[in-house]
Amino acid sequence: MNLFDIIGPVMIGPSSSHTAGAARIGRMAKRLLDDEVVRAEIYLHGSFAKTYIGHGTDRAVIGGLLDMAVDHPDLRNALNIARDRGMAFSFVPTELKDAHPNTIRLHLWGKSGSEIVVQAASIGGGEIRVETINGLEAGFRGKQHTLVIFHRDVPGVIAEVSRVLGQKNLNIATMRVFRESVGGRAVMALEMDDVIYPATLDALKSIPGIQRAISLEKV
Repeated sequence: MNLFDIIGPVMIGPSSSHTAGAARIGRMAKRLLDDEVVRAEIYLHGSFAKTYIGHGTDRAVIGGLLDMAVDHPDLRNALNIARDRGMAFSFVPTELKDAHPNTIRLHLWGKSGSEIVVQAASIGGGEIRVETINGLEAGFRGKQHTLVIFHRDVPGVIAEVSRVLGQKNLNIATMRVFRESVGGRAVMALEMDDVIYPATLDALKSIPGIQRAISLEKV
């Protein structure tokens, strides 16, 4: 246990789970979209659905979609800031099967036409876990530098990713690979010990079968 586990995150309150965690989920989803968010449908499950206004979850998620950190002073005014910037958003209380009590599903559209669906849970103390991306399992927490790679499930992709990272002297802390079906869509989530620089991303994107590669800094 470290000091963070005892005192929690430095944040705009009132709740580490419902405010800080929600802001981190929004910020992570925005970075996975890799674009400016112009429209967001936000589905709230469990306790989020019941208390999202009183606990500031709505402001926190939108602040995260604006790439605000959990302690950003403008987090309290995020709804108005988003509207002023032309972002359209809605909050929909819902029931998600087998989901953590503090779960959010975000369907996002970007300025350049990009689109993504991210489901994530706030698991306590401001910590989060990204559960799925576009319906595929992901299972990472964003506490380390993370590589998310969208690819086809074809032989050699995983080995080639490992080779490129090894050549760059980058160490993999954890690796999770999930696929839709044999030969279908797949996602690779790699938590790294080091920052991933653009040249490494370019090398990964050039691997046959890889569609997108995104480097996520800690949120």
